[in-house]
Amino acid sequence: MKCPVCATRPAPTFGWKAASAVADGTTDQDVVGGVDAHADTIHVAVISDNGGHLADAEFATTAAGYAAALAFVNAHGQVRAIGVEGTASYGAGFTRAARSAGLDVVEVNRPDRAERRRIGKSDPIDAYAAACAGLSGRASSAPKGDTVTGIRALHNAARSTVKARTAALN
Repeated sequence: MKCPVCATRPAPTFGWKAASAVADGTTDQDVVGGVDAHADTIHVAVISDNGGHLADAEFATTAAGYAAALAFVNAHGQVRAIGVEGTASYGAGFTRAARSAGLDVVEVNRPDRAERRRIGKSDPIDAYAAACAGLSGRASSAPKGDTVTGIRALHNAARSTVKARTAALN
């Protein structure tokens, strides 16, 4: 059975939808992580350097949760990169923690609608898709930093001002 996320990689023996937080103890392999971030939780997936799904787990969006997520990814091998969806919004905290730990983080765009309909929508699927995007090079842009946050605040203030002015003129 082919993995529906990577399309060319074999699915893990435990099934591609199954969540497994058990590390296999192998630390000499290269791995890539993927993160699907939400307001209260992050879902982290780990794949090998050849695309095989190793494990996934869910963590809280707290400092302790980020540390546990990084330890979870590091337990599976040498981390080449971590693909994160939404590095400037819900994934910002994890991105800061991963970058301060010296890991390479790449920004992953949300899959397009056709792909989401084809493979489904769930936190593990999105986390594995983020990891596959980081591995394949499809996602290679640097994560957004604090500069983007400031620019976003200025843009929102300007947009709000224009909207208020239009309402007052009407």
